[in-house]
Amino acid sequence: MTRRESGVLLHPTSLPGRMGIGDLGPQARRFLDWLEAAGQSVWQVLPLGPTGFGNSPYNASSTFAGNPMLISPDRLVDASLLPPSALEKLPELPNDRVDYPRATASKIDLLRTSWEYFVAWAPGTVKDELQAFYEAPDQRGWLDDWALFAALKAKFSGKPWQEWPRELAIRSAAALEQARRELDDEIAYHRYVQFLFYQQWDELKAEANRRGIRVFGDLPFYVALDSADVWANSHLFSLDDDALPVYVAGVPPDYFSATGQLWGNPIYRWDRQDEEGYGWWIERLRNNLRLADLLRIDHFRAVVDFWQVPGGEQTAINGRWVRGPGRRLFDAVGEALGELPLVAEDLGIITDEVRELRQNLGLPGMKVLQFGFDSVDSEHLPHRVSPDTVYYTGTHDNDTAVGWHAAMETEQRQRVRTYLGPSASTIHQIMIRTVLTSVADLAVIPMQDVLGLGSDERMNRPGEPHGNWEWRLQTSQLSDSHAAWMRELTELSGRLP
Repeated sequence: MTRRESGVLLHPTSLPGRMGIGDLGPQARRFLDWLEAAGQSVWQVLPLGPTGFGNSPYNASSTFAGNPMLISPDRLVDASLLPPSALEKLPELPNDRVDYPRATASKIDLLRTSWEYFVAWAPGTVKDELQAFYEAPDQRGWLDDWALFAALKAKFSGKPWQEWPRELAIRSAAALEQARRELDDEIAYHRYVQFLFYQQWDELKAEANRRGIRVFGDLPFYVALDSADVWANSHLFSLDDDALPVYVAGVPPDYFSATGQLWGNPIYRWDRQDEEGYGWWIERLRNNLRLADLLRIDHFRAVVDFWQVPGGEQTAINGRWVRGPGRRLFDAVGEALGELPLVAEDLGIITDEVRELRQNLGLPGMKVLQFGFDSVDSEHLPHRVSPDTVYYTGTHDNDTAVGWHAAMETEQRQRVRTYLGPSASTIHQIMIRTVLTSVADLAVIPMQDVLGLGSDERMNRPGEPHGNWEWRLQTSQLSDSHAAWMRELTELSGRLP
């Protein structure tokens, strides 16, 4: 019998704390305390890479590197990698939202101070640990490229790599060697930052696992154009001679958007990925499964076929469906890594072929209770959900349960009332109970729904370029009463560890 589990969705940037942005420090451990008290066995996070334009975790500048903004200065002090005096004059930053420009500037100052302190004062044992991290097989395939990319980014004031001098953009061996010599200290700094991130994350994940809590990670299907991944592996992407996309990713026009969605990510050259045995994907999954115990593959349907739009288009209208790698990708990954704990994000308009591939691979899919009331007898309603499902009240892209209910049309509200019951004042609790008591093997609840928060507290509004990814939890909201209610319902629904 498959174990029934439940968990909470909360990205680390949303954790409380005095640094202007949530991190992997004391408040992360306090959140683990709360999850344990609440009887939860899964902590779902969003992608953990360094964010780019718009601060979106889904637009990271590396699919391998960790986000430096998640490094905890408090833990650096505890590890004697930052002088305590560095935390005595922190700027006043808001604690209810992430002010990304100010929080980033403050965190970078602290990381630079830590690097200088490390160079001057770190004992030989710690420097040996850094050297071992740098030389380990887990990092050998990506760390050098990332550190050089980040150093060059700083040198060229954050410009996209396509706007760097051409010899660097096309990775001329002589130009790269000269850059490594000129930027040696900056490259060493970025290696050190990754050492800190992985050290702190590995310790936090081990602590979660010790408490019986699995970390549920997230892997975007595509990567950002302005990333170390595309710069270092440009032959694996559909780019022209100027390193600009020949084709970009998106989704076609549908009920929700007359022009579709134009994401702008470069399309993979699957022919070349296939020729190389999908080695880049194998290493990508290997690394992300080091960070997580369970991993969601975002936009899973693109494995079967994907919407390809010519570069330079302003909308997604003039695209076409193109065949993806299908099972070949997962056969190669499985041969290299064995059976993998993956979840297929199969939301949206899904074909029978996509469903068959997911089922043949033995991967659970996703359902979202909010989507269940868009039509009669929806596949997202509990009576249609199968056990091989991760079931949500809503995801990071949805409104909160309270906000969603408040904004709905009369006809939809009546469907909700008929199916779930008449009480609007506790709609979030009714929806949580519905998801937890379903047959789905794993139920996941966004923290905002646990707390019954409104639309102002949602994490992301798709299509809006500003104001996203800023929500933060307050320390006072990690209450014993919320934990007790979640634990009681988790036990009642057979999901207690």
